[in-house]
Amino acid sequence: MFKFITPEYLRPLLPTRADDSHKGDYGHLLIVAGCRRMPGAALLATGSALQSGCGLVTLHSVDRTLQAAVGNFPSAMLSESPGEFVDTLPERPERFSAIAAGPGLGTAPGTQDMLCGLIRTARELDIPMILDADALNILALRTELLDAIPVGSIMTPHPGELRRLVCWKTEQEKEDAVLELCRRTGCTVVVKGWHSRIYSPDGLCLENTTGNPGMAKGGSGDVLTGLVGGLLARGLRPLDAAALGVWIHGYAGDALTQARTAEAYSSRDLVDALWQGFKALAPSSR
Repeated sequence: MFKFITPEYLRPLLPTRADDSHKGDYGHLLIVAGCRRMPGAALLATGSALQSGCGLVTLHSVDRTLQAAVGNFPSAMLSESPGEFVDTLPERPERFSAIAAGPGLGTAPGTQDMLCGLIRTARELDIPMILDADALNILALRTELLDAIPVGSIMTPHPGELRRLVCWKTEQEKEDAVLELCRRTGCTVVVKGWHSRIYSPDGLCLENTTGNPGMAKGGSGDVLTGLVGGLLARGLRPLDAAALGVWIHGYAGDALTQARTAEAYSSRDLVDALWQGFKALAPSSR
């Protein structure tokens, strides 16, 4: 089954906030990202997660990344993995309602072992994950992990990352391979690109209707990871979190392109523009 992602499709999915609620009602996202030479990806994911409406966000990373996070996103909580790469697990993983892993992690042997432990722990605790970037590259190296991913998780590959996970020659073969990956893992798969497509284990395919070439810049995918992770932590179904995330992410890019042209903004600007996508879906915007 095929559907376009439109505001009409998304508005019933947008979560609401009760007047008497508190931060504990809106989920706790763990972000496992960054290394000494790639701290920026973790910061972008953290910033967008804090724009998702998620109640709490914890960044687990190396010291260099955490020092940058303190100044940029003081709302985030911090968890340190000593050394140049993330190779340890955070304490008390049972406190998290979703886990986002991959941006800027690298693929060092210790990081591979850490991700293996993180995935298996998440499955034992029934915590959904969003797997992106180097988490997907590690999955391509350690294919036995595919069968350990918690059911109800989300993978967000760009075409290069997807090719490391599955093989195809024609577009139909690509579609079939992605759907088989969904069925095997129980994951929703977001194939990023022009009009990103979202595939679910039950065979549904959604195509996004927002976004533009101005977003073809380093870091845009990291922003999406944090946003979708935050929505997943809030308790949305994987397909709904992915659909809302890609549309809002693309809408932010469209707003920036209209205001500044496609050239003159960065993925950091995307973080600060995400509110425009939420506002466009809010009841008062109808």
